[in-house]
Amino acid sequence: MTLENYLQLKNGSDVRGVACEGIAGQPVTLTEEAAENIAKAFCVWLISHTGKTKVTVAVGYDSRITSPALCEAVVRGVTSTGHDAVVTGLSTTPSMFMLLQDENFFEGRVHGSIMITASHLPFNRNGLKFFSKAGGLEGSDVKELLEMAATYRFAEPGEAGSVTNAEYLDIYANSLVEKVRTACGEEAPLAGKKIIVDAGNGAGGFFVDKVLIPLGADTTGSQFLEPNGNFPNHVPNPENADAMRSVCEAVKKAKADFGIIFDTDVDRAGAVDENGEEINRNRLIALISAILLAEKQGTIVTDSVTSSGLAKFITAKGGKHRRFKRGYKNVINEAIRLNQQGEYAPLAIETSGHAALQENYFLDDGAYLITRLLIALAKEAKEGRKLSDLIADLEMPAEAEELRVNILGDVDFKALGKKVIEDYAAYAQDLYFATPETENCEGFRLNYDDLHGNGWALVRMSLHDPVIPINVESDSKDGVVKIVKDLYYFLKRYDFLDISPLETSIENWRARKKAEVKTKLANRNNKK
Repeated sequence: MTLENYLQLKNGSDVRGVACEGIAGQPVTLTEEAAENIAKAFCVWLISHTGKTKVTVAVGYDSRITSPALCEAVVRGVTSTGHDAVVTGLSTTPSMFMLLQDENFFEGRVHGSIMITASHLPFNRNGLKFFSKAGGLEGSDVKELLEMAATYRFAEPGEAGSVTNAEYLDIYANSLVEKVRTACGEEAPLAGKKIIVDAGNGAGGFFVDKVLIPLGADTTGSQFLEPNGNFPNHVPNPENADAMRSVCEAVKKAKADFGIIFDTDVDRAGAVDENGEEINRNRLIALISAILLAEKQGTIVTDSVTSSGLAKFITAKGGKHRRFKRGYKNVINEAIRLNQQGEYAPLAIETSGHAALQENYFLDDGAYLITRLLIALAKEAKEGRKLSDLIADLEMPAEAEELRVNILGDVDFKALGKKVIEDYAAYAQDLYFATPETENCEGFRLNYDDLHGNGWALVRMSLHDPVIPINVESDSKDGVVKIVKDLYYFLKRYDFLDISPLETSIENWRARKKAEVKTKLANRNNKK
């Protein structure tokens, strides 16, 4: 593989690629040879950052079909250069960081870890995530690893390193159980509660037997707990509409008090309330914010696409809302920065479900987030309240939509995207019915008055792709289409943009209005 091939595997602060055949037009890019060389590079990186001459690397993986083979390749890379490997088997991404903080695990002698996962991506994808004791590697570190993997001549040691098998997931799960018991002062604080889990055949199935049942919960109705890298039931992704629909229906069918859904490697989570309504995106942010702000007021850091109602909610709870750039590492790093400056920020969270708490190393950990919600669930139940009562006063938009506009052709899409956003900002200066958002860290966010949409639009660049995502939200019925129409007339001047998603949105609205009129006429005729 060339240097260019390696660099194409970079995805933010992770490595991701196609790891097996199975989808037409998608050749393998993350080979076992590449994984082996990247592991060698990670050992060199660890040496330079720890001052050690020999390091120990823990290696775990999620349920993907290519994970075992990539694990063997990573272990070869570690041991062939004289370092030691600890294989933890089926793991979650958060557990692979937490084992580095556990002084009892190999007496604290594990220096770094590699998690083999591609989160929610299709079955043919896989990837690598890297941790040191200080936290997850940054994008610049991953670029350095990939450059080294492609060009560095790794020394051949006189003796290969050792390989030890040692699972950590049980220890990690037990720490969550003990946290709930300590906070609630009971051995089984979830007794009498029916709580179901949808693991989507990822790595999150452990949460039933190893966390919920020891806490006394009835988990009857939980689904898709068995690891299966083909993901035969639905995509393991709390953001996916089919996945959320599935777990919501399961909660209703089981008459459960609470539902939980994890992504493949359990660094993200979503939830479902007792009515089968999803607690996701803005509702999830509001819920964990309410819990944390009741303990101590501070700043909640979110990504840029959160709703106006959420900002009001956080303020009403005594907090401050800081909207920042999308990308979970961006949000986390901003919260860390604020704390370092003396501004208490207990939470960094994306609408995608990535949630990192200051009290938990600012690690984006779906299982820890849910554990915090379970504590609140148990405490609220003692007072005769529901968990959803904590967000009863959250104002939800009447309508919301995300449109993804592709930038066409072999062009400098970042420069073109930047130009579109700058033009939109200039265009907004002449609008009497819209005002720019005063605090805006990403793209351009414009607030529309009551007559012209009663909401807002955020136009921004995708972090990695030639795409301009547009988020639109309105507090009025039929408000989104008014804003989309304004955006359509603005964007149609650019011949390098595919604005068909806006055209489809407008046509769908027209079809809905026709259907509504038809229904009204039918009802009127039936009354005659």
